[in-house]
Amino acid sequence: MANTVAQFKLDYQIVDEGASAAALIAAAGFSSRMKGINKLFVPLLGIPVLARTLLAFEKSADIDRIIISAAKESIADVEKLCSEYSISKLTDIVPGGGTRMESVLAAAEAAKDSELFAIHDGARPLVSTELIARVTAAARIYGAAAPGVPLKDTVKRINGAHFAVETPNREEYTAVQTPQVIKAKLYLPLLKKACSAGARPTDDCSLIEEAGGEVKIVEGDYCNIKITTPEDIAAAEALLLRKAE
Repeated sequence: MANTVAQFKLDYQIVDEGASAAALIAAAGFSSRMKGINKLFVPLLGIPVLARTLLAFEKSADIDRIIISAAKESIADVEKLCSEYSISKLTDIVPGGGTRMESVLAAAEAAKDSELFAIHDGARPLVSTELIARVTAAARIYGAAAPGVPLKDTVKRINGAHFAVETPNREEYTAVQTPQVIKAKLYLPLLKKACSAGARPTDDCSLIEEAGGEVKIVEGDYCNIKITTPEDIAAAEALLLRKAE
């Protein structure tokens, strides 16, 4: 672990302007809060959620290739969608694992010759090329970067009985989004170790933090919402309509 952190600190001094970047799209979830609907194929103003996500990375000048980790039963549908929307940067669709980390590992293994991984939730369809550029630029300097937005609500820490026990200063916190961009040589060994240990982190950059490294937080986007519940579909369509005005 010490060697990994030392390498991270060395990379901190280097800007890898020409480093190749692969988008790893996590699209193997179960949509458990969508009342039986696969959220990735729900249309947003006529275009499926996953297609909107992929089109953002297809248009990004910072991304060289796209790898999708999908549920086995959805692979044929994902292939059809990529063909319909001309996702030319797609190189692989791999079967996802039992956890998000295992699904990301499957995609990372398929892209291990890339120098940067841009790990993104397939269900964040409103990601912009500008946001992708900001996070990628920071990762080229610092080794790992993620977008974050200020918290809008007061946060309470609660106990097991659901009583408030603390009110943290929200100015010290950020709501983290994806894509999270990390140098592959730093991330892949940590990801393999986490999966072997059965870890279930929901955040990719947390692996860097646990190894003693630093993660640069850059300006996120409140529009970069994740589709989790049916209500999010209406919110995403409203945001798309506002952008179109």
